[in-house]
Amino acid sequence: MRIYLQANFDIDKPPRYYQLMLQEDLLEGWTLIREWGILGSPGRIKRDHFANREQAQQAMLLVRDAQLKRGFSVVFMQGIESI
Repeated sequence: MRIYLQANFDIDKPPRYYQLMLQEDLLEGWTLIREWGILGSPGRIKRDHFANREQAQQAMLLVRDAQLKRGFSVVFMQGIESI
């Protein structure tokens, strides 16, 4: 699952991005990977581990909602049903 968000807060600066990805890990859990930064530059990455898919997906949606409130817009969503 993947959500890609983008925002352009200042016309003189390049747009910022925020990407959320869910991946199943080898230990029967799920990892929420967050990547953010300025478009065209390497970003920062944070990983959070969850015991099951439902918890990871809920955390992903909470982060998405927080970024939407900060002015980001969803550009791309993949593998997410009925959100």
